[in-house]
Amino acid sequence: MPPLTSNGVTVSRPSDTTRARLAKLGLHCRFDLILHLPLRFEDETRLTPIGDARQGAPVQVEGEVVSADIKYRPRRQLVAQIEDGSGTLVVRLLNFYPSQAKQFLPGTRLRLLGEVREGFFGVEMVHPRYRVVTKDAALPEALTPVYPTTAGLSQATLRKLIGQALANGDLGDTLPGELISKLKLPAFERSVKFLHNPPPDVLQRTLDERTHPAWRRLKFDELLAQQISMRLHYRNRQQRKAPALKSAGRLRTAFTRSLPFPLTRAQQSCAAEIIADLAKAHPMQRLLQGDVGSGKTVVAALAALQAIEAGYQCALMAPTEILAEQHYRKLAALLEPQGIAVTWLTGSLKKKEKQAALEAIKAGVTQLAIGTHALFQQDVVFAKLGLAIVDEQHRFGVAQRLALRMKGSSATEPHQLMMSATPIPRTLSMSYYADLDVSVIDELPPGRTPVVTKLVADSRRDEVTARIRDACRAGAQAYWVCPLIEESETLQLQTAIDTFETIRAIFPDLNVGLIHGRLKPHEKADAMGRFQANEIQLLVATTVIEVGVDVPNASLMVIEHAERMGLSQLHQLRGRVGRGSASSVCILLYQTPLSELARARLKVIFESTDGFEIARADLQLRGPGEFLGSRQSGMPMLKFADINLDVDLLEAARDAAEWLIRDHPEAAKAHLERWLGSREEFLKV
Repeated sequence: MPPLTSNGVTVSRPSDTTRARLAKLGLHCRFDLILHLPLRFEDETRLTPIGDARQGAPVQVEGEVVSADIKYRPRRQLVAQIEDGSGTLVVRLLNFYPSQAKQFLPGTRLRLLGEVREGFFGVEMVHPRYRVVTKDAALPEALTPVYPTTAGLSQATLRKLIGQALANGDLGDTLPGELISKLKLPAFERSVKFLHNPPPDVLQRTLDERTHPAWRRLKFDELLAQQISMRLHYRNRQQRKAPALKSAGRLRTAFTRSLPFPLTRAQQSCAAEIIADLAKAHPMQRLLQGDVGSGKTVVAALAALQAIEAGYQCALMAPTEILAEQHYRKLAALLEPQGIAVTWLTGSLKKKEKQAALEAIKAGVTQLAIGTHALFQQDVVFAKLGLAIVDEQHRFGVAQRLALRMKGSSATEPHQLMMSATPIPRTLSMSYYADLDVSVIDELPPGRTPVVTKLVADSRRDEVTARIRDACRAGAQAYWVCPLIEESETLQLQTAIDTFETIRAIFPDLNVGLIHGRLKPHEKADAMGRFQANEIQLLVATTVIEVGVDVPNASLMVIEHAERMGLSQLHQLRGRVGRGSASSVCILLYQTPLSELARARLKVIFESTDGFEIARADLQLRGPGEFLGSRQSGMPMLKFADINLDVDLLEAARDAAEWLIRDHPEAAKAHLERWLGSREEFLKV
């Protein structure tokens, strides 16, 4: 942190120790201090006579020390009596230094802030905040801020440093006056100084709920910086080069005709948007989102065929081997009959198989490479990569997506299509995905059977097992999903094994299988193959089956400890059934008592099968991190604005960002530098 200066004179420079502690709070420069806003405030602007102090409430009193003694029963403590003419107050310090004891000499005048209560010695304050004062010492004119801090960093130090930053920092407006007037926003300097030191008559609710005009100004500025950064990134991408993937559409037409079902209107619309982007000479970065079972894979296949017919290769990357293998099996079956060479690449391949796959990709024999993160390893060289497709994109980090993008030629970079089966709520798309083009498959193919969701307390487990036995005897198949244990993968594995043994004992007449993330790839493939062939009737699984598993005959799912899971995950798991023509049921087993959050989540998943509505509710309950996943590693999270509550500010910021970039580029640059500084670089990948 640079020294704080005023007119070229150094005001103060924090010690190295203080700087290290400030860094723990993310405070590295003067502006970080300016934006380090209080958690709460204490009212030191008024004094309350001791005789009028209301018990159970924090008050500030002032009086003289009448007596002070160190007592040893029931424990060592300093006990002092304070008088102010209206009454007497006992002060107790349980932990104190000799220097503090000297401050309580009779006749000393003290100002104390704390909660008054009835104690063993009478009306008392225990460990109040206090200081020695002179008679008629002035009271503060503003509320006293209490800041977020860390061990070894006192409130006094923070107040001093923040006060210096406010006094010497550049608090001038970065925004044109016409924009401030149009949106009826207060000045930046006035807003930030108000939030650090509000007057005592301010309506407390407007501070707590962040609805005061000063709060709205800071939230708008933060959202605006995010929008400017995203839009600049979007514009910069238009300047980069990518291969223009144009074709007559022969492969796409043949592929569409070979399908046993017609494309939905939404699939056709999204495919058209993607094909149009691929034909341009700058890199596409498009997010294809749709609910469970909406047909994203078919749209991705159409995009891949466009690249292949144009003479380029396509790579499809998925976060897990199970999902990647599902894509491989499905797409190979659909595309190889049309003469498309599809290659499977994953880290678990045997050396000889992996070498053959690498050579085929490098020689250009492979037209579509499907795999896990192994696709962007250093030894993978594409002959002519034109399109990279990333499924469940939120599970990959910024560096991983960038590495796959770098597999293009030195002159161009491949187009990129990202897919997500977790619908992105509109406000999140406007905010954190403003740098992407978004296509939405907002309808399901006809004939999909709605899944009935049932909430069942764990105490009724016997009824659930009876239902599974009846369904499997009637020819159906079922999943039994083990609880999510985030703290320990080993513990989750053991839970899955224990559940498998228990279930197998309950159903000796059924073929019970087990699948979890620690199985070897060939063991996973064998278990899934046997389940798809109906050799396994009941599959015990961890949440590894959350995405990609498609077994039409599986019409019943039981999810244990459903109260532990997020809404999007429950919806994804539920989407593994209902993929055939039979009526399907998802049973959510829960343990009582339920927390308020768990109750709210289960209520939403019980009442709705609409992935977009579920995603919106999940955003409200859990915040944006659930949806951003690894993307947030390159994305400064909002500190002040709430994209659920501040939609009007978000929309205004989006419009203002475009206007500033176009008509006031210097103001846009200054605003971005103030709010993001070097962090803005994170957004450029």
